[in-house]
Amino acid sequence: MTPPLVLRAWYLVGGRLPMKYREWVFEQATKPSWLAWFVVRAFLQVLPLTIVIAVALVFGLDSPLPLALACGSLGLVVGVYFAVSYAIESTDHRMTKYGYPRASASTYRRAQALETDRERERRYNEAWRS
Repeated sequence: MTPPLVLRAWYLVGGRLPMKYREWVFEQATKPSWLAWFVVRAFLQVLPLTIVIAVALVFGLDSPLPLALACGSLGLVVGVYFAVSYAIESTDHRMTKYGYPRASASTYRRAQALETDRERERRYNEAWRS
């Protein structure tokens, strides 16, 4: 069951969906583009804090705008980098909140990759090892 657009947007900015959408959340965490969506989600979660810091530097500390934008951008990059550094663990932890066993998403992705690798190896052998 796919959640409505409003709930998907809420999920992207870090919100939690009702349990009836747990299969959809698992599908999002295990599809081939899961890491790209994880980066988008991390970006959207770090962006508001980055804006607040840049605005506080400009209006609160009378910082030059280019310096405030540079500091905010650096904070955004570091925040997203930190989030992506723990993408696998974070996604697996999120799956436990939806009732899935520990490391279920990464185990599923690993199994899918193994299947894909076997198929690629079979096609390679057919084409080049005859």
